[in-house]
Amino acid sequence: QVQLVESGGGLVQAGGSLRLSCAASGRTFILYNMAWFRQAPGKEREFVAAISWSGGRTANADSVKGRFTISRDNAKNTVYLLMNSLKPEDTAVYYCAYGGRAWVHPSSVHEYTYWGQGTQVTVSS
Repeated sequence: QVQLVESGGGLVQAGGSLRLSCAASGRTFILYNMAWFRQAPGKEREFVAAISWSGGRTANADSVKGRFTISRDNAKNTVYLLMNSLKPEDTAVYYCAYGGRAWVHPSSVHEYTYWGQGTQVTVSS
C-alpha cells in the first residue's frame, strides 16, 4: 500500500503562485513515476504534469506549459507542483498519483495505481 498526502492548496488571485506538495509513504518511492491531475466541478479528471522516477523526464499538459513545474525530492519521498501565473480556469481539486516504472503514457490515469485525497486550488479573477 502507498499513502499519498497532498498539501499547499488554497485561494489565490489570478496571476499568483502556489506550490503543492505530495508526501508518499508505505512503499519505495524512488523507483516509481509520479503525476498531478486535477478535476474541476462537472468535469473529468485531467492530466497536469508527470515526472519519471529519476526526475529525468517530465511531461506537462499544454494548458500549463510554461506556468507549472513538477519536481521531486526522492530523499524526502515528496513530489511538488509549482504553479505560477495562475488563472481562474486552473481552479480544481488537485490530485497526486503514484504510478509504474515504465514511461509509456504518463498522461493517462490508467498508468497510476494510488491516488491522494486531493487539495483544493481556487483562483479568483
